[in-house]
Amino acid sequence: MNSRAHTPPLPYYEDVSPGTGCLPPRAWAPGSDAARLSLGGTWAFRLSPTAAAEDDAFARPGYDASGWDEIPVPAHWVLHGHGAPIYTNVNYPFPVDPPRVPTENPTGDHLRVFDLPGDWPAGGQAVLRFEGVESCARVWLNGEELGTFKGSRLPHEFAVAGLLKPSGNVLAVRVHQWSSGSYLEDQDQWWLPGIFREVTLLHRPAGAVTDFFVHASYDHVGGAGTLRVDAGPGGGRVTVPELGLDLATGESATLPVEPWTAETPRLYEGTLTTTGETIPLRIGFRTVLVEDGVFKVNGHRVLFRGVNRHEFHPETGRALDLATMRRDLELMKRHNINAVRTSHYPPHPAFLGLCDELGLWVIDECDLETHGFVDLDWRNNPVDDDRWTPALIDRAARMVERDKNHPSIVMWSLGNECGTGRGLSAMAEWVKERDPSRVIHYEGDLSCADTGVYSRMYAPHEEVAQIGTRTEAPWGDPELDARRRGLPFIQCEYAHAMGNGPGGLGEYQWLFETHERLQGGFVWEWIDHGFARHTPNGTPYYAYGGDFGEELHDGNFVCDGLLFPDRTPSPGLIEYKKVIEPVQIEGDGASGTVRITNGHDFADLSHLAFTWTYEAEGVAVGSGELAVPPLAPGESADLKLPAPTDTAPDDETRWTVEARLAAATAWGEAGHVVAWGQLPGVATIAPAPVAGTAAPRRDGDRIVLGPGTFDAATGTLTDLGGLALSGPRLDIWRAPTDNDNGAYWQPDERYGVIWRQLGLHRLRHRVDAVDLTDRELTVRTRVAPAATDIGLTAVYRWTAEGDRLRLAVSVTPLGTWTCPLPRLGVRLAVPGSLGAAEWFGGGPGEAYPDTRAASRLGRWALSVDELQTPYVRPQENGARADVRWARLTAPDGTGLRIEGHPPFWFTARRWTTEQLDAAEHTPDLVASPDTVWVNLDHGQQGIGSQSCGPGVLEPHRLLAAPAEFSFTFGPLG
Repeated sequence: MNSRAHTPPLPYYEDVSPGTGCLPPRAWAPGSDAARLSLGGTWAFRLSPTAAAEDDAFARPGYDASGWDEIPVPAHWVLHGHGAPIYTNVNYPFPVDPPRVPTENPTGDHLRVFDLPGDWPAGGQAVLRFEGVESCARVWLNGEELGTFKGSRLPHEFAVAGLLKPSGNVLAVRVHQWSSGSYLEDQDQWWLPGIFREVTLLHRPAGAVTDFFVHASYDHVGGAGTLRVDAGPGGGRVTVPELGLDLATGESATLPVEPWTAETPRLYEGTLTTTGETIPLRIGFRTVLVEDGVFKVNGHRVLFRGVNRHEFHPETGRALDLATMRRDLELMKRHNINAVRTSHYPPHPAFLGLCDELGLWVIDECDLETHGFVDLDWRNNPVDDDRWTPALIDRAARMVERDKNHPSIVMWSLGNECGTGRGLSAMAEWVKERDPSRVIHYEGDLSCADTGVYSRMYAPHEEVAQIGTRTEAPWGDPELDARRRGLPFIQCEYAHAMGNGPGGLGEYQWLFETHERLQGGFVWEWIDHGFARHTPNGTPYYAYGGDFGEELHDGNFVCDGLLFPDRTPSPGLIEYKKVIEPVQIEGDGASGTVRITNGHDFADLSHLAFTWTYEAEGVAVGSGELAVPPLAPGESADLKLPAPTDTAPDDETRWTVEARLAAATAWGEAGHVVAWGQLPGVATIAPAPVAGTAAPRRDGDRIVLGPGTFDAATGTLTDLGGLALSGPRLDIWRAPTDNDNGAYWQPDERYGVIWRQLGLHRLRHRVDAVDLTDRELTVRTRVAPAATDIGLTAVYRWTAEGDRLRLAVSVTPLGTWTCPLPRLGVRLAVPGSLGAAEWFGGGPGEAYPDTRAASRLGRWALSVDELQTPYVRPQENGARADVRWARLTAPDGTGLRIEGHPPFWFTARRWTTEQLDAAEHTPDLVASPDTVWVNLDHGQQGIGSQSCGPGVLEPHRLLAAPAEFSFTFGPLG
């Protein structure tokens, strides 16, 4: 007998349907004059350990929930003391047996009793709308079941007019953490159940709009826009006063307009009016197409300078308010970002309205990812199982119908990391039929059979170059391969911004700007998803995967953004802003010429004001305005700089030219710096030589040379003009960055792991000789890890003149080094009172060999504490590049001056590299009151992007090779 014949039907939260009872999806209509009632606020809440632990009695009017807890809505219950968040990147946190989920299925019952306002209209219909619930909901109103739904980041509506009463309405919602829908929502983020977007009661008057579709195209040749608004059921009228338009729905009008672009986000205010409702419209005229293998808007190639954006707040999770959304977009615009991919689900609809207003290109992505099947060789993948296709199409339809009227959206994305399958093709066909005016995106199918753009993740620079010239390796079916080669290319994810990094941005951008087919990409990602927490003693920090007792987790891989969780820009965002700036400033400072190139796609330069500054030794000695013509996109102008100000003969001089907003915009104040460039003038980098006039002498267990006192046995400097210190001695270790440690699937260049295996974190220093001559102290050492014969010889040669002490270092590798070095330089310890740093070199922020585009040469001053970058997981940070000299001073003005030749990397911190390496969270770093550790590096290994992308490019690798460098020390005060 076949026992499966008697298997009972699956419960609603496990069946593969999208749900029951919901109304068809429709366009989002903010600002409608129809009555609405927000049902947000405090709800009664009960959490059960399983889906069936409680019956549905709670949904009946009169149920006593006085003993329940309370929870805000919108919210995630795991952020309010009920359970805990779970972070996984790929793996499902439950057994993979689609569509079944575990019996242990946390289930949150929500209750809200509400009255209708006194002015609630009589008659008509009413709709109960949920903007987002994770992951499956069952809904009752006044004891009547309305239905169920899945699709966490998508809207769902129920008709409720016949159930409403003037007062005492009981809304009951049962939410299951796990459901069949969870298999479609494996999106590299925290699993956060709950009603996390708004719940609203909407009145639908007789004659109200059921749905509407704004079609607003633009003919770039004739400069005309064509408008048609379709609306149902009975139609209405569309008015656009600024254009003098008054049309019936379904009718078209063509007339001269200003087009909408991300650079010039021109919106026309209009209204859609029917017999029962008036809806405000914000209309942007633009046309999207792929022509000759190039993605174009309004006839022009577009270059995406983009980011991927998850919705996240360090205290409220995915429950974001409007102010936070606006702040995100203003930050993007201020950092030259022009595009957003809504990874990996449609965002809150208000976010897209802000994109229309402020101006960003948007790839709107469906609420779909099945990545957890990849390690199962995609067995039973829902997107290739016809039983799931209705749910997939439902998700695509709810995205497209809700968001179709936003001019900012130029692509629909089917989802992310789902492999391939018939369900994806069915989604693509539905979307193309419903909205042929936009391009279809999906990265996971190399054949691009269903898409209008070729998209990849983390393709290395070499491959991107091949794609740009259409010489990439052939793939699969020749016909599909030819189709793929004929499409525009984007990197929907690249430059993994985890921890310190990403590196290699400039090389990517050069490729994007060089090859027409390469149309930019989207950095992964916008923000670190660290939850704000405090240690028992009240010290704040950010928690990541594993901090909540998860059985399976992916650690701090959830912290891979350009913003820290509190939305403070990271050095990576500052670097990205510089790399993608839409104005190029180049030239020859020595001859006093500068070339300005407009890198915008649509805007001329009339919105920018240009200034110049002439600097000597990092100090401005002259400044003024630079007259730049309003260059059209792609145009350049060569301009003459004014005659330089007289300076001292040995001063190093430099021109700095800046492009600033000439007037305030919706996202930036007048004077905001959009782009800048520096042009060397006269360079005199070498410090004044130390003649070596002082003679070293032994004094018991000490050696005295000029202002310095050394340990006679080890040759270690212990005192400089009365300033106690220790060192310097050779140092090659750094606390590995997330990109150093790399991705587990790329083992050959996981240098953080390789360095540790070699023992570079536990070097031993052997002193072979301490020699004195008439003018020099020479210390010869061998530096090496245990259990291997590789190492380095380091020879320190000390000379002195007056109060200046010079160290010349010679380093020679021993044995066969098969990996680059983390760093190469010296480390010394100075008194903790030296807490103020000043330097002439790159700044103000940190930089490394492949993250130094934003490092501006100048004279900078910060405290030692301010030199640190507080990455969520502590790691190497805080180096300043191209330093000519640095000073560390105490409040009384005493301290240490350091000059270097050639220019060096300068790092100072109140903990050792070893302590930094051992820390898992920022509170693990306990600042020493007694010591500041200083690294003076001749070289640093680059950063790369290998936490998920390519490693360090060859020019930025610090290979083990003979090296010579020098530093001159002198006491201050």
